[in-house]
Amino acid sequence: MAKQPQKPVRTGRKLGQKVKKSKLKASSRRWIERHINDPYVQRAKTEGFRARAAYKLLEIDEKHQILKGARRIIDLGAAPGSWSQIAAKVTDSTDTDVRVAAIDFLEMAPVPGVRFFEMDFLDDEAPRLLREALDGPPDLVVSDMAAPTTGHKRTDHLRTMHLCEVAAHFAIETLAEGGHFLAKTFQGGAEHDLLTMLKQNFKQVVHVKPAASRSESVEMFLLAKSFKGRQTED
Repeated sequence: MAKQPQKPVRTGRKLGQKVKKSKLKASSRRWIERHINDPYVQRAKTEGFRARAAYKLLEIDEKHQILKGARRIIDLGAAPGSWSQIAAKVTDSTDTDVRVAAIDFLEMAPVPGVRFFEMDFLDDEAPRLLREALDGPPDLVVSDMAAPTTGHKRTDHLRTMHLCEVAAHFAIETLAEGGHFLAKTFQGGAEHDLLTMLKQNFKQVVHVKPAASRSESVEMFLLAKSFKGRQTED
């Protein structure tokens, strides 16, 4: 089972550090200060995770048990790879017995036991490649995908919601019966049809915001549990 969240550990770096004034913009300096003083960032370095995002997945799992019993996992928007690290561990995936498939249009350093595709998930070939990378349907599809920001909040929200909807359709077409789907979404509506579709195909659908997700962020996660299975047509 994946390592469960613990209280932030000391790493030798004092919190509350300031970035010296330089040519950086004030907003950039504040971002850097927040990042270097983030206990989740420091903890990730200590525990060997590639990003603080690992704790979002672990905290969601602590409450909802979506990793328990997972034999195969597909990770969408995987870079830099912290969720893939967790997925490989809980599935006992190895390079000779791959049980985790991942995709991102960004480069990602190899994760042992993970078959990674550096390509856009919206590419027509992406769903097929991900399915064929595993020897059976996944028990969990996770998506941390978000569209590149434009600076226009409404546009950014709609673009990321589109990715969430495409990921949801993929999960319904791919998951094993009883499997789960987790995807990043943003507060701001425009998801009625998506929620309706998920409620038709899963036994439970909830919004979750783990503690590791910064309080000022509009980021949330949409969790659909216990896939009912694909309906066969006569």
